Amino acid sequence: MRTPRVLAIHDISGVGRCSLTVALPVLSAAGIECSVLPTAVLSTHTGEFEGYTFRDLTEDIMPIAQHWADLGLHFDAIYTGYLGSFEQVELVKQVIGKLRSDNTLIIVDPVMADEGKLYPGFSEDYPAQMRTLCALADVIVPNLTEAALLLDCKYDANPDAERVGALLRALCVNTGATASVLTGVSLESATNMGAAGSNPDGGFTYTAGQMVPGMYHGSGDLFSSALVAGLMNGRSLEDAVALAVHFTSTSIKRTFAAGTETRYGLLFEAGLAQFGMQFQHSADK
Repeated sequence: MRTPRVLAIHDISGVGRCSLTVALPVLSAAGIECSVLPTAVLSTHTGEFEGYTFRDLTEDIMPIAQHWADLGLHFDAIYTGYLGSFEQVELVKQVIGKLRSDNTLIIVDPVMADEGKLYPGFSEDYPAQMRTLCALADVIVPNLTEAALLLDCKYDANPDAERVGALLRALCVNTGATASVLTGVSLESATNMGAAGSNPDGGFTYTAGQMVPGMYHGSGDLFSSALVAGLMNGRSLEDAVALAVHFTSTSIKRTFAAGTETRYGLLFEAGLAQFGMQFQHSADK
Protein backbone atom coordinates (compact mmCIF):
# COMPACT_ATOMS: atom_id res chain seq x y z
CA MET A 1 0.00 0.00 0.00
CA ARG A 2 1.34 3.44 -0.96
CA THR A 3 2.16 5.68 1.98
CA PRO A 4 -0.02 8.83 1.85
CA ARG A 5 1.91 12.08 1.57
CA VAL A 6 0.75 15.22 3.39
CA LEU A 7 2.26 18.66 2.87
CA ALA A 8 2.28 20.66 6.11
CA ILE A 9 2.69 24.43 5.63
CA HIS A 10 3.59 25.96 9.00
CA ASP A 11 6.37 27.84 10.75
CA ILE A 12 8.92 25.91 12.80
CA SER A 13 10.13 26.75 16.30
CA GLY A 14 13.33 25.11 17.49
CA VAL A 15 12.02 24.94 21.08
CA GLY A 16 8.39 24.77 22.18
CA ARG A 17 6.18 22.03 20.77
CA CYS A 18 3.98 23.64 18.12
CA SER A 19 3.50 23.92 14.37
CA LEU A 20 5.89 21.67 12.42
CA THR A 21 7.56 20.11 15.47
CA VAL A 22 4.10 18.75 16.30
CA ALA A 23 2.75 18.01 12.82
CA LEU A 24 5.78 16.05 11.65
CA PRO A 25 5.95 13.47 14.49
CA VAL A 26 2.18 13.05 14.79
CA LEU A 27 1.63 12.42 11.09
CA SER A 28 4.70 10.19 10.89
CA ALA A 29 3.49 8.08 13.84
CA ALA A 30 0.20 7.60 11.99
CA GLY A 31 1.98 6.08 8.99
CA ILE A 32 1.90 9.22 6.84
CA GLU A 33 4.78 10.81 4.97
CA CYS A 34 4.88 14.42 6.14
CA SER A 35 6.50 16.83 3.71
CA VAL A 36 7.10 20.30 5.13
CA LEU A 37 7.07 23.82 3.75
CA PRO A 38 8.36 26.12 6.53
CA THR A 39 7.08 29.69 6.41
CA ALA A 40 9.48 30.94 9.11
CA VAL A 41 12.13 29.62 11.50
CA LEU A 42 12.09 30.75 15.15
CA SER A 43 14.33 29.86 18.07
CA THR A 44 11.20 29.43 20.22
CA HIS A 45 7.51 30.06 19.71
CA THR A 46 6.29 33.54 20.60
CA GLY A 47 4.12 32.69 23.62
CA GLU A 48 5.74 33.42 26.99
CA PHE A 49 9.23 33.61 25.50
CA GLU A 50 11.21 36.82 25.00
CA GLY A 51 14.25 37.53 22.84
CA TYR A 52 13.44 34.82 20.30
CA THR A 53 15.00 34.87 16.85
CA PHE A 54 12.84 34.98 13.74
CA ARG A 55 13.72 34.35 10.11
CA ASP A 56 10.99 34.96 7.56
CA LEU A 57 10.97 32.46 4.68
CA THR A 58 8.30 34.14 2.55
CA GLU A 59 10.67 34.50 -0.41
CA ASP A 60 11.41 30.76 -0.36
CA ILE A 61 7.80 29.54 -0.52
CA MET A 62 7.19 29.70 -4.26
CA PRO A 63 10.65 28.47 -5.40
CA ILE A 64 10.21 25.38 -3.18
CA ALA A 65 6.68 24.77 -4.48
CA GLN A 66 7.85 25.21 -8.08
CA HIS A 67 10.61 22.65 -7.59
CA TRP A 68 8.06 20.13 -6.31
CA ALA A 69 5.76 20.90 -9.24
CA ASP A 70 8.67 20.34 -11.63
CA LEU A 71 9.27 16.96 -9.97
CA GLY A 72 5.62 16.05 -10.51
CA LEU A 73 5.06 15.32 -6.82
CA HIS A 74 1.57 14.36 -5.67
CA PHE A 75 0.21 15.34 -2.26
CA ASP A 76 -2.75 13.49 -0.83
CA ALA A 77 -3.44 16.42 1.50
CA ILE A 78 -2.23 19.95 2.10
CA TYR A 79 -2.51 21.12 5.70
CA THR A 80 -1.94 24.77 6.58
CA GLY A 81 -1.44 26.41 9.96
CA TYR A 82 -0.07 29.74 11.19
CA LEU A 83 0.62 32.21 8.37
CA GLY A 84 2.17 35.45 9.51
CA SER A 85 1.15 37.92 6.79
CA PHE A 86 -1.23 38.77 3.96
CA GLU A 87 1.53 37.91 1.52
CA GLN A 88 1.96 34.42 2.94
CA VAL A 89 -1.77 33.75 2.72
CA GLU A 90 -1.73 34.74 -0.95
CA LEU A 91 1.34 32.62 -1.64
CA VAL A 92 -0.14 29.57 0.08
CA LYS A 93 -3.26 29.93 -2.09
CA GLN A 94 -0.95 29.83 -5.11
CA VAL A 95 0.89 26.81 -3.70
CA ILE A 96 -2.41 24.96 -3.29
CA GLY A 97 -3.38 25.81 -6.87
CA LYS A 98 -0.02 24.60 -8.14
CA LEU A 99 0.24 21.35 -6.16
CA ARG A 100 -3.29 20.09 -5.57
CA SER A 101 -4.94 17.46 -7.75
CA ASP A 102 -8.58 16.42 -7.98
CA ASN A 103 -8.30 14.13 -4.93
CA THR A 104 -6.06 16.29 -2.71
CA LEU A 105 -7.67 17.03 0.65
CA ILE A 106 -7.17 20.63 1.81
CA ILE A 107 -7.25 21.25 5.58
CA VAL A 108 -6.94 24.83 6.85
CA ASP A 109 -6.35 25.66 10.49
CA PRO A 110 -6.96 29.45 10.43
CA VAL A 111 -4.55 30.22 13.28
CA MET A 112 -4.95 33.89 14.14
CA ALA A 113 -6.77 34.42 17.46
CA ASP A 114 -7.94 33.06 20.80
CA GLU A 115 -9.86 34.15 23.88
CA GLY A 116 -11.79 36.77 21.95
CA LYS A 117 -8.89 38.64 20.33
CA LEU A 118 -6.45 38.48 17.45
CA TYR A 119 -2.89 37.38 18.11
CA PRO A 120 -0.29 40.19 18.22
CA GLY A 121 0.84 41.29 14.78
CA PHE A 122 -2.46 40.67 13.01
CA SER A 123 -4.52 43.62 11.78
CA GLU A 124 -8.30 43.81 11.95
CA ASP A 125 -8.60 43.01 8.24
CA TYR A 126 -6.58 39.80 8.47
CA PRO A 127 -9.65 37.55 9.08
CA ALA A 128 -11.11 38.63 5.74
CA GLN A 129 -7.87 37.56 4.06
CA MET A 130 -7.89 34.23 5.90
CA ARG A 131 -11.47 33.70 4.70
CA THR A 132 -10.19 33.60 1.12
CA LEU A 133 -7.88 30.71 2.04
CA CYS A 134 -10.68 28.87 3.85
CA ALA A 135 -12.69 29.04 0.60
CA LEU A 136 -10.24 26.53 -0.90
CA ALA A 137 -10.57 24.07 1.98
CA ASP A 138 -12.32 20.76 2.35
CA VAL A 139 -12.07 21.09 6.15
CA ILE A 140 -11.44 24.17 8.31
CA VAL A 141 -10.54 23.94 12.00
CA PRO A 142 -11.13 27.27 13.80
CA ASN A 143 -11.51 27.81 17.52
CA LEU A 144 -14.46 29.85 18.80
CA THR A 145 -12.64 33.18 18.44
CA GLU A 146 -11.47 32.42 14.91
CA ALA A 147 -14.96 31.29 13.94
CA ALA A 148 -16.43 34.59 15.14
CA LEU A 149 -13.80 36.53 13.19
CA LEU A 150 -14.33 34.50 10.02
CA LEU A 151 -18.08 35.09 10.29
CA ASP A 152 -17.75 38.70 11.45
CA CYS A 153 -20.08 37.99 14.36
CA LYS A 154 -20.00 38.43 18.13
CA TYR A 155 -17.65 36.15 20.04
CA ASP A 156 -19.36 33.80 22.48
CA ALA A 157 -17.02 31.95 24.84
CA ASN A 158 -19.69 29.44 25.94
CA PRO A 159 -22.15 28.75 23.11
CA ASP A 160 -24.96 26.25 23.63
CA ALA A 161 -25.63 23.35 21.26
CA GLU A 162 -27.98 25.38 19.06
CA ARG A 163 -25.37 28.11 18.65
CA VAL A 164 -22.59 25.60 17.93
CA GLY A 165 -24.69 24.03 15.18
CA ALA A 166 -25.41 27.44 13.70
CA LEU A 167 -21.72 28.38 13.74
CA LEU A 168 -20.68 25.16 12.00
CA ARG A 169 -23.29 25.62 9.26
CA ALA A 170 -22.41 29.28 8.79
CA LEU A 171 -18.69 28.51 8.56
CA CYS A 172 -19.31 26.24 5.59
CA VAL A 173 -21.79 28.55 3.89
CA ASN A 174 -19.86 31.79 4.44
CA THR A 175 -16.33 30.54 3.74
CA GLY A 176 -17.10 27.93 1.11
CA ALA A 177 -15.36 25.13 3.03
CA THR A 178 -16.89 21.67 2.62
CA ALA A 179 -16.79 20.81 6.34
CA SER A 180 -15.93 22.58 9.58
CA VAL A 181 -14.60 21.56 12.98
CA LEU A 182 -15.00 23.92 15.92
CA THR A 183 -12.55 23.57 18.82
CA GLY A 184 -12.69 24.80 22.40
CA VAL A 185 -16.35 23.84 22.79
CA SER A 186 -17.85 22.89 26.17
CA LEU A 187 -21.38 21.46 25.95
CA GLU A 188 -21.89 18.47 28.23
CA SER A 189 -20.36 19.93 31.39
CA ALA A 190 -18.38 22.93 32.58
CA THR A 191 -15.59 20.49 33.43
CA ASN A 192 -15.33 19.12 29.89
CA MET A 193 -13.80 20.65 26.76
CA GLY A 194 -13.88 19.30 23.24
CA ALA A 195 -14.64 19.84 19.59
CA ALA A 196 -17.65 19.69 17.29
CA GLY A 197 -17.64 18.62 13.65
CA SER A 198 -20.24 19.39 11.02
CA ASN A 199 -22.40 16.70 9.41
CA PRO A 200 -23.58 16.68 5.77
CA ASP A 201 -27.20 16.69 7.03
CA GLY A 202 -26.66 20.02 8.81
CA GLY A 203 -26.19 18.57 12.28
CA PHE A 204 -22.96 18.04 14.17
CA THR A 205 -21.10 15.56 16.33
CA TYR A 206 -19.36 16.43 19.58
CA THR A 207 -16.57 14.81 21.60
CA ALA A 208 -15.07 16.14 24.82
CA GLY A 209 -12.39 15.34 27.36
CA GLN A 210 -11.88 16.42 30.94
CA MET A 211 -10.87 20.07 31.29
CA VAL A 212 -7.50 20.65 32.96
CA PRO A 213 -6.44 23.97 34.51
CA GLY A 214 -3.86 26.03 32.65
CA MET A 215 -2.90 27.41 29.25
CA TYR A 216 -1.25 24.80 27.03
CA HIS A 217 0.69 26.12 24.06
CA GLY A 218 0.49 24.03 20.91
CA SER A 219 -2.69 22.19 21.85
CA GLY A 220 -4.46 23.48 18.74
CA ASP A 221 -1.62 22.29 16.51
CA LEU A 222 -1.69 18.89 18.20
CA PHE A 223 -5.44 18.58 17.71
CA SER A 224 -5.37 19.59 14.05
CA SER A 225 -2.43 17.30 13.27
CA ALA A 226 -4.18 14.35 14.91
CA LEU A 227 -7.35 15.22 12.98
CA VAL A 228 -5.44 15.17 9.70
CA ALA A 229 -3.88 11.82 10.69
CA GLY A 230 -7.33 10.34 11.22
CA LEU A 231 -8.74 11.68 7.97
CA MET A 232 -5.76 10.45 5.96
CA ASN A 233 -6.22 6.99 7.41
CA GLY A 234 -9.77 6.80 6.10
CA ARG A 235 -11.61 7.75 9.27
CA SER A 236 -14.84 9.71 9.06
CA LEU A 237 -14.82 13.32 10.22
CA GLU A 238 -16.69 12.24 13.37
CA ASP A 239 -14.16 9.53 14.19
CA ALA A 240 -11.19 11.78 13.35
CA VAL A 241 -12.50 14.49 15.69
CA ALA A 242 -12.93 11.92 18.48
CA LEU A 243 -9.39 10.61 17.96
CA ALA A 244 -7.95 14.13 17.98
CA VAL A 245 -9.86 15.14 21.12
CA HIS A 246 -8.71 12.01 22.96
CA PHE A 247 -5.05 12.40 21.96
CA THR A 248 -4.98 16.10 22.84
CA SER A 249 -6.84 15.61 26.11
CA THR A 250 -4.56 12.81 27.31
CA SER A 251 -1.49 14.85 26.34
CA ILE A 252 -2.77 17.81 28.38
CA LYS A 253 -3.46 15.56 31.37
CA ARG A 254 0.04 14.08 31.10
CA THR A 255 1.58 17.55 30.99
CA PHE A 256 -0.45 18.75 33.98
CA ALA A 257 0.50 15.68 36.00
CA ALA A 258 4.19 16.15 35.22
CA GLY A 259 4.10 19.77 36.36
CA THR A 260 6.35 20.95 33.53
CA GLU A 261 6.41 24.53 32.26
CA THR A 262 3.49 24.72 29.86
CA ARG A 263 5.27 27.20 27.60
CA TYR A 264 7.38 24.28 26.36
CA GLY A 265 4.26 22.59 25.02
CA LEU A 266 2.43 19.34 25.58
CA LEU A 267 4.14 16.09 26.54
CA PHE A 268 2.61 14.22 23.63
CA GLU A 269 5.63 12.05 22.79
CA ALA A 270 4.82 9.36 25.36
CA GLY A 271 1.47 8.79 23.65
CA LEU A 272 2.72 8.64 20.05
CA ALA A 273 3.22 4.87 19.91
CA GLN A 274 -0.32 4.18 21.14
CA PHE A 275 -1.72 6.85 18.84
CA GLY A 276 0.02 5.29 15.84
CA MET A 277 -1.17 1.78 16.71
CA GLN A 278 -4.75 2.87 16.02
CA PHE A 279 -3.83 3.10 12.35
CA GLN A 280 -1.76 -0.05 12.08
CA HIS A 281 -4.59 -1.88 10.32
CA SER A 282 -4.60 0.80 7.62
CA ALA A 283 -0.90 0.24 6.93
CA ASP A 284 -1.39 -3.54 6.81
CA LYS A 285 -4.05 -3.44 4.09
